[in-house]
Amino acid sequence: MRLERRIRAAAQGRDLTPQERETLERIRPPRTYQVSPAVQAYDGPIALLPLAQLYTRDIPALRAPAGADLLQVLWCPFGHPPKTYMPRTVLFWRSTAEITTVLTAPPEPPAVQYADYLPEPCLLVPEQITEYPQELGEDLQSRVNDQRTWKAATDAVDSECESYPGSYYADNLSVAPGWKVGGWASWGLTDPVPQSCPACATTMHPLLTISTFEWDRSKRSWIPYEMQERAAAPTRAGRPRPARPTAIQIGRGYKQQLYVCPATPEHPHTELMQ
Repeated sequence: MRLERRIRAAAQGRDLTPQERETLERIRPPRTYQVSPAVQAYDGPIALLPLAQLYTRDIPALRAPAGADLLQVLWCPFGHPPKTYMPRTVLFWRSTAEITTVLTAPPEPPAVQYADYLPEPCLLVPEQITEYPQELGEDLQSRVNDQRTWKAATDAVDSECESYPGSYYADNLSVAPGWKVGGWASWGLTDPVPQSCPACATTMHPLLTISTFEWDRSKRSWIPYEMQERAAAPTRAGRPRPARPTAIQIGRGYKQQLYVCPATPEHPHTELMQ
C-alpha cells in the first residue's frame, strides 16, 4: 500500500510508465471482500498502527492524567462489526521522562482490512482556534437564521451568508472540520447524544476527532493561510481539491470522535462515528 501511494504521488500530472503499471498490477491483487487465506491462517498478535502522538507542551487543552505529558493513539487495522464499523482505538498516556528506548521502525500488522485504515505519516502543526457549537438554543438559532443579525454586525456580508445565514454559520463559524483535539463535537449522522463515562457515568468531553477531510468546498474559511493556493487547485472535475493528507477515510467520509472522562482520563474512552 505504501509503495502504491508513492507511485501514484510521483505520477501526478502524467501517465503511468510501463514499469509503474507493471508494479501496480503485481502488488495490487484482484479486489475481494473476503479476508485472504494467508491472513486467516495467521495466528500471531496483530500489531496496532500508530495514529497520533500528542504532547501537552504543544496542546494546552490536552488534559492528561497526573504525571503524563504524552498521549499516543493507536488503532486496529480492521473494523469490528456489528458493534462498530470503524477501527478500534487504544489510548496510551505516558511520561516522556520515563521513555528510554524509541523504536525506529514500529512493528506493522501482516495486513489491513482497507487501505483507508493505513495512516500516511504527517507532521502535525497545532493551531489554536475558536469555534462554536452546532446545537443552539431556540433564541440563538432564530438570530443566526435572521439576515438582519448579520447586517447589524458588519456591512461586508458574504453573499452566501446573506442567502443562507444558518448554513454559513454551520460551515464557517461553528465546528471546525478536520483533525482536532477537544473543541465542540460535530453531529450529522445522529442527533446530539451525550456520552457518559462507562466507569463513573460522568459526562465525557471530546478528546480527539479523526476526520476524513481537513476541509471541503463548503468549509473553505478553515483552510490555513499557507495552504490557500494549493487548495484552490481544481481537480479534473473542476472543483476545489478536498484535503486528505492522512489518507484515512472513516466510513463514507465521516469522522471518528473519541471521548474521554474529564474527571479521570484513565477511565475507558468511548468512540462515535459522525
